[in-house]
Amino acid sequence: MATAPAPSSPMRAVDRLRKAANFEPILQSVTLEDGSEFTFYVTPLTASEREKAQKDAKSDTATDFTLQLLVAKALDESGEKLFKPGDIPVLKKEVEDEDLQKLLLCVLKPRDKGELEDTKSS
Repeated sequence: MATAPAPSSPMRAVDRLRKAANFEPILQSVTLEDGSEFTFYVTPLTASEREKAQKDAKSDTATDFTLQLLVAKALDESGEKLFKPGDIPVLKKEVEDEDLQKLLLCVLKPRDKGELEDTKSS
């Protein structure tokens, strides 16, 4: 007599969340104030990356925190970091705030190309 297979145990919640995570770099494209396109890659943010950026910011300002994230997360097409910590003063003083805010939003909530096209058409 064949026995029925034992019911599989349900997946633990933490394992389900880990399985659902996708940390592949996502191409981001931002139209700068001069009309040119700036493209870069970013992976979704983790809680530990957020904590490290808060610690590295050494202040409570949102700008310092998000600039730390930009330095840590913005990548070129080969996966190399686009910015160094020493670039932060230049980004703060010599880049238009509107352009910088667009980049920071991409780091906080990266969107894939399909999502970008959806927001452009609405």
